[in-house]
Amino acid sequence: MEKNLKQQKAAIVKIALFGPESTGKTTLAKQLAEHYNTVWVAEYAREYLQEKWDKEQKICESNDMLPIAYGQTKLENEAVSIANKYLFCDTNLMVTKVFSEVYYNYCDPLLDQAAREHEYDLFFLTDIDVPWEKDDLRDKAEGRESVFAVFKQSLIDNKKPFITLSGDKNSRLKKAIVIIDDLTIAKTMGLSSVDFVQIYTLGISISTVQKQLKFLQNGISKINLVAPATLYNGILKLSETEFKQKAAFFDAQKSNLKLLKFVPSSGAASRMFKFLNTFLNEFDFENESINAYINRKKDTELSIFIIGMKKFPFFKAVHKKLKEEFIEFDSLERDYKNYYFIKLLMASDYFDFANKPKGILPFHKYITTIATPIEEHLYECGYYSSSNGNSLLHFTVSENHQDQFQSIINLTKNKVEKESGTTIEVSYSYQNKSTDTLAVDLSNNPFRNEMGELLFRPGGHGALIENLNDLNADIIFIKNIDNVIQNNNEKIALYKKALAGTLLELQQQIFSYLNLIELNRVEEKHIEEIIPFLKEKLNVGIADEFDTFTLENKISIIKDSLNRPIRVCGMVKNEGEPGGGPFWVKSENGAVSLQIVESSQVDLNNESEVSILANATHFNPVDLVCGIKNYKNKKFDLNQFVDHNSGFIVEKNTNGKQIKAYELPGLWNGAMAHWLTVFVQVPLITFNPVKTVNDLLKPAHQHQ
Repeated sequence: MEKNLKQQKAAIVKIALFGPESTGKTTLAKQLAEHYNTVWVAEYAREYLQEKWDKEQKICESNDMLPIAYGQTKLENEAVSIANKYLFCDTNLMVTKVFSEVYYNYCDPLLDQAAREHEYDLFFLTDIDVPWEKDDLRDKAEGRESVFAVFKQSLIDNKKPFITLSGDKNSRLKKAIVIIDDLTIAKTMGLSSVDFVQIYTLGISISTVQKQLKFLQNGISKINLVAPATLYNGILKLSETEFKQKAAFFDAQKSNLKLLKFVPSSGAASRMFKFLNTFLNEFDFENESINAYINRKKDTELSIFIIGMKKFPFFKAVHKKLKEEFIEFDSLERDYKNYYFIKLLMASDYFDFANKPKGILPFHKYITTIATPIEEHLYECGYYSSSNGNSLLHFTVSENHQDQFQSIINLTKNKVEKESGTTIEVSYSYQNKSTDTLAVDLSNNPFRNEMGELLFRPGGHGALIENLNDLNADIIFIKNIDNVIQNNNEKIALYKKALAGTLLELQQQIFSYLNLIELNRVEEKHIEEIIPFLKEKLNVGIADEFDTFTLENKISIIKDSLNRPIRVCGMVKNEGEPGGGPFWVKSENGAVSLQIVESSQVDLNNESEVSILANATHFNPVDLVCGIKNYKNKKFDLNQFVDHNSGFIVEKNTNGKQIKAYELPGLWNGAMAHWLTVFVQVPLITFNPVKTVNDLLKPAHQHQ
C-alpha cells in the first residue's frame, strides 16, 4: 500500500462523521450520500481488522494504527475525484488518532500530525443515545460516556468545527440535511465553518443572518405615515365617569382571569448618569471651578443635579460614605464636596450607579425607607394586577443582574404582600441569544472581535416579543421598569384598570363574532354589524371592493381581521418627550392601520412625512394592556404578528471602532404591527419615566 497521509484538496463540501463505536456513523453517511446523490467513504479499519481476525484471530494492536490511517486516506482521496459537490466520510484520521490514544496511550507522530492537518467543512459528532450493536470488532458497551467525552474534547482541543447529532436515525438525518444546506449557503456568503458553528450554536438560522446583512447593506424601508392619530381619529377619549365604569367592569371580571405584569428591565442605568460621566471626564479639577465648567459647557443638567442634590433618595448613603472616606469632609470647600460626591456615586469600587440596572437603584425616599423601582412594581401589583389575592410579576433582566433583583425581592416581598393583601409570584426571563443580531463594519463586512469571532449584539427590546410569547396569562400589563410613581398609586391604578376594562369589552365582542363564525351562523345582517365594529372600534381598514365579495370571502376576511392578539395602549399628550407616538400608517400592500412609530422610522428628508410627524399630538408612554389568547382560549403565536421587514439600523462603538447593527422591530412597534390596536388618552400623571437622574427631582418621585 502507498504510504501517503496527505489529504487531497477539492472544491467540494466535506463532512466527517465522528464519534465512538456504534453511534450511527455508517448509517448516516450512507443516508446523506443517497440524499445528496454522491459517494461516501467507508471505514477502512473494518475491512482491515476483519481480514486480520479472519486470518489470524487477532484483534487490533497499536502497530495497526498507521496502516489503517494510510488505507483511510487512500479511500478518501479516491472518493474525492468522483464526489458530486459533497463527500461524507464515515470516519477520518482524527477518529484513528483518538482510538490510538484511548486504547494504547500512544499515537504515532505521523498519524497525529496528519489527523490535525486534515480539514473538513464540518464534523458531525454522533451521540451515544443510540443502542449499542455488538459485532466481532467492537469493544464493549460499558464506558461509552467517558469515551464520548474524549472524542468531544479532541475536537475542541484541535479547534475542529463540529455539531453534535442526537436522536434516532430519522431525526438525525433530517437535522443533518438542514445543517448541511445552511452550511452550503454560509460558504457562498464567505463565512467559514467556524463562523457557521458559532451562528448555529446561538440558535440563529443562516436565512436570518442573510436578511440582517441585506438590511445593513440596503437599509430598512422607512414607514409610510398617513396622518397622526389624534383624539376622535385613532385615539379614544374617555370621561372620568367612563374611566371609572371601565375600571369597575374589569374589577367585576378579573376573578375569572389570570393576570400578569410584564416589566422590561434588562438595561443598565448608563443614560441616567451620562452627563455626570461626561463631567468627570472633562472637568479640569485643578484649574476651574464647577460653576466655571457649567458655564463653559452650558451644562444645565449638572447645575440642577447639584442644586437638588440633598433631595435625591441616595444622598444620605453617599454622604455617609464620604464622611467615612474623608475624615475632614465637613471642612472641605463646596466644590470638593460636590466633586467627590459625584465621583463616589459613579466609581466602580463604590456605588457604580451607571453600570447597575435601573431596577435596583434608589428611586423614592419615604419617611422610614428608600424604595427601588422593583419594590414600587411589587406594590403596583396589589393595586391593579391581581385577582383572587394573587399576582404574577415578570421581569426581563440581564442574566448577570438577576441575583441583584432577587436580593431586593427577598428583602421586600413579604412586607409588600402583607400590606397589599396580595401574594406575588415573581419570575424572570432573559433575551434569547437566538435574537442577537450580526454587527458589521462601516463597509458592511461582518465585524469580528479580537478573537476573530463574529460579533453579535442583543437585538434590542423587540427581542422581548419572544419572552412575552412564552408567558401564559389572560391579561398582561406592560410597563417599563422606570415608569413608577411615589404618589397617587390609586389614581394610576384607575387608568390601568380602565385600559384593561376597555380591552375586555372589545375582546368579548370579538370572541362572540368569532364563535358565530365557528358555528357557521354568519349571515349578511351579521356582517353589516361587524364591519362598523372593525372600522370604528378596532381601527381596521376594509377594502373598498369588500361589498362585491362572496359571503364566504367576506367571512374569511372578517375572521382574519378579528382573530389576532389585541393591545389597548395609553397615550399621553405630547409634551416634547423623546420617543414614539401614535400614527396612521400605510403598509406596502396599501392597508392602513394604527401603529406606534419612532422618529427613526420616518424619512426625515421627506417634507410631507416630517409635517405629519410635527403635527403629532400624543406620545407613547409604554402603558399597554394585552390580550394574547384567542376565542378558544388558546395562546396566539405572537411571532406570526410581527412585521419582520421593519427594525432599526444603529451605529455603535466597540473598543474604539465604529460598527453598524440591526435591531429587531421594537416590542410595541413592528413586533406588534399586526395586532388589533386601540389607543386611549390617559392623563400625564400616568407617565413618570426616569430617563435622567434629575427626573427623580420631579414631584412624582418626591415624597409629598
